[in-house]
Order: sequence, then structure tokens, then C-alpha cells
Amino acid sequence: MSNVTLDGNPIDVSGKFPQAGENAAPFTLTNSGLEEVKLDSWPGKRKILNIIPSIDTGVCAASTRKFNEKAGSLDNTVVLVVSADLPFAAARFCGAEGLNNVETLSTFRNYSFQQDYGVAIQDGPLAGLCARAVVVLDENNKVLHSELVNEIKNEPDYEAALKVL
Repeated sequence: MSNVTLDGNPIDVSGKFPQAGENAAPFTLTNSGLEEVKLDSWPGKRKILNIIPSIDTGVCAASTRKFNEKAGSLDNTVVLVVSADLPFAAARFCGAEGLNNVETLSTFRNYSFQQDYGVAIQDGPLAGLCARAVVVLDENNKVLHSELVNEIKNEPDYEAALKVL
């Protein structure tokens, strides 16, 4: 179990967080069209998994905007924003913001993603949501970079994530 903080207070996060050099765990998530998608739905593409608690918070919205701006123009790369939000909320946010370079995915039908990626918040006010993290995968789904953000209210290290691409 990993520990992160929310306003400096410890929050337990369970599961195995992926490390550089490992193969990414397969997953099934739900997209904004309510369709199930799998990790192999983007064959041959590099993937940035921007894992967030909820699109309806300031920091999560900021990281989604930032990855839309910075990584959306990278060749052969897809940005996947993963949260426990319902697909409707994520689609509404991206539509209102005009964000076309990210794809939103929900864990609401497939909670196993949170355990498989080590981001399952177990206690505190955010229990049941994903901890903030970034996992960057190459074309073969090998982990190039991973960051479990220590303080949930902090943004991830964008430059470190983008540098590996």
C-alpha cells in the first residue's frame, strides 16, 4: 500500500503502481461514448495515462488542459485521462473546454484498473477515486515513466513525463 497525502494528511492507496521498464497491465475502461476500450485499442501508439481523482477539481482540470496542450501535438501519441468520473462528466468538461487532444476514460465499470495501476484510494474523503498519477507507455505498452503524485492537490511533473517521449 502506498501513501499519498491530501492537504498533508495521509491517504492509503492500494495496488501495485507500475515502474519504468515494466510492461503495463492490460485494462478495460469506458470511453465517453459508453463503449468499453482496452489498452490494446491504441496499437502502435505511445500513451500518456493522466490518472486523476475527478475532472471537476481545479488541479485535475489543469492537468487535463496542460496535457491537451503539450502532448496533444506529439506524433504517434495519445493522451488518456483516466478517472472514476462518469463518462458524461468527462465529455461535458472536454466539450466545454474545447479539448480535442485527449480521450477521457472511466473506471466506473472496471474498478480493477485502480488496483492494477496502484491508484486505488482506500480511505479519507476521496475513497473510491483514483490517486493522481502519470504513466507514460511506449508503442509496446512498456512503462517509460511513472509518477504517483505525493500530494493529491499538486500537479504532476509534466516535463519529466514528456521528456521520455
